[in-house]
Amino acid sequence: MTMTTASPTPVRAHPVDEILPVSQLATYGLQHVLAFYAGAILTPIILAGALGLTNEQLIHLINADLFTCGIATLLQSVGIGRIGVRLPLLQGVTITAVGPMVAIGLDAGGGVDGLLAIYGSVIVAGVFTFVMASYVKPLMRFFPPVVVGSVILIIGIGLLPVAANYIVMGSGLNAMQNPVLLKNVMYGLSVLALIVAIQRFFSGFMQTIAVLVGLVVGTVVAWALGDAHFGEVSTAPWVGYTTPFYFGWPTFGLTAILSMLVVMVITMIETAGDVYATGEIVKKRIRNEDIARAIRADGLATFIGGILNAFPYTCFAQNVGLVRLTQIRSRWVVAAAGVIMILLGSLPKVAAIVAGIPAPVLGGAALAMFGAVAAVGVQTLGKVDFNNQNNVVVVSISVGLAMLVTAQPFIGDAFPEWARIVLGSGIILGALSAILLNMLFNSFGSGTAAVAGRPGDHLVTIADVNRMNEAEFCMTFGGLVENTPWVIERAFRMRPFADTLELRSAFQNALLAGTSEEHHQLLNSFADLGTDADAETAYLFDHANAGIDELDADEHDAVRHLAKAYRDHFGFPLIVSAGDVERYERVVSSGRARLSNTPAVERSTALVEIARIANHRFDRLVANANPHASAFVPTFMPQPA
Repeated sequence: MTMTTASPTPVRAHPVDEILPVSQLATYGLQHVLAFYAGAILTPIILAGALGLTNEQLIHLINADLFTCGIATLLQSVGIGRIGVRLPLLQGVTITAVGPMVAIGLDAGGGVDGLLAIYGSVIVAGVFTFVMASYVKPLMRFFPPVVVGSVILIIGIGLLPVAANYIVMGSGLNAMQNPVLLKNVMYGLSVLALIVAIQRFFSGFMQTIAVLVGLVVGTVVAWALGDAHFGEVSTAPWVGYTTPFYFGWPTFGLTAILSMLVVMVITMIETAGDVYATGEIVKKRIRNEDIARAIRADGLATFIGGILNAFPYTCFAQNVGLVRLTQIRSRWVVAAAGVIMILLGSLPKVAAIVAGIPAPVLGGAALAMFGAVAAVGVQTLGKVDFNNQNNVVVVSISVGLAMLVTAQPFIGDAFPEWARIVLGSGIILGALSAILLNMLFNSFGSGTAAVAGRPGDHLVTIADVNRMNEAEFCMTFGGLVENTPWVIERAFRMRPFADTLELRSAFQNALLAGTSEEHHQLLNSFADLGTDADAETAYLFDHANAGIDELDADEHDAVRHLAKAYRDHFGFPLIVSAGDVERYERVVSSGRARLSNTPAVERSTALVEIARIANHRFDRLVANANPHASAFVPTFMPQPA
């Protein structure tokens, strides 16, 4: 007898590790480079202007920066051993370091001497970051979703003014030097509109290269109208390499080093936020060791940057937004972008072509990408228990402080030099605020949110809930499920609850896990739609959300006839979560459509509606107990009329 063995089923690679065809790698990689390019050259341009460097020195700084960006990106996306997180993360010079580097350079006398002082501090900061990565694990408990989500949101919002400056002024210069031109605004908004149109009306490959198409079309139109110039291409050399210590041996000053260490601590937070954001986008679980690997790559890239005449490196947030927009999750696409950057750093003539993209065109694409980063922050904050007033304080104050500095960037000028490192950036101030406020409110002697009761009465906390006997528990929470005994009893047995999210989940799990007979009892505990109910019950409030308590006589009769027809057909009342449909017409149309369902399908549908009703009632119960927290709700989520 011949024995046959089934061949093992091949393990499918995660989309992050998928190697795409070369043509797609090149196209998607180029899109990342184009989206990143303006930010990459911004730091050398600012430093060269502040330190009084020559045009030749500026060109070398740009080439060195691009070349080292490529190396840093390969370290992060491809990885070596325990270095690199191996996610689609493109590396670039952290904008956080620009202000401190300018200060360091000017304190050293500007010019090449200033550059050498900067490079000395960058080399030490790189070593510090690499070593600190090994100790990041015990610190990660201080970065729960409320902190990570706040930091990502702040990064996204904080970068939007950069895109706006590109659009309205064509650069980051003062508006008095470069007044707003309507054509610049039209370039930016047209590119943004084109990206939106491609995302809406196309699918597949075209949808994934929306940003690239927007940049190319915008540049071609600007060139045809005489607003894109490529004169530097003819004068740029074909080949040019950066050499170690091109400007001379670095110098090391204590103040400069301390300033750069502060920058790198903030950079670690930015990196952690970007890694978590990318993990959310690509659907890959992020562990503590992943954060450590990413920070090691930052440290090594920063160390190399100090040697190759470049600067501190971190994950580039705009490219995180690009991954979100395109949904191309392969890290090898970003690796391809790294190779392209190395080539651009070695071919100044080719780099000059890319440099010809007008700033307003780049600004239009940046608006979409930075907004996508902010959306990831909102998504992460969706995991946060906002019934806990402490979390509301952490998010609201952190975002508020970040926007203070973002809206008034010169506010730091009123403070001493050492304080400007923090007050010079809304991202730095907001990130530090989120961390410190979370430690103050949630890590050290934190309080507990109330989950039931009304202002002026005794407010019930999670600790009180966990101490309740069954009768007290039923009296407090029975209204969530029309006082159906078996649901309340099962939820009660799931104690202790860590927070209000676990308490809410207990009711949802309990009501969905009942037997057929128990479900029938639960369904029939609800009154028929449109009938009068006791004004003290939550039932009328459910109806008020849909305007059912404001119907005229004919409309009320129509609801009652629908409810009777439904009960006659299925044997239980028509149940609709009014808080989800919000209008009487939708309640009626939903009920009529459900009459055609089979009894089994409709039973399941009704149970889901009950779960939604219980969820809305739970939210109102918590809002009553936490009036300060509920006051913040309209800011983040519109309420039904």
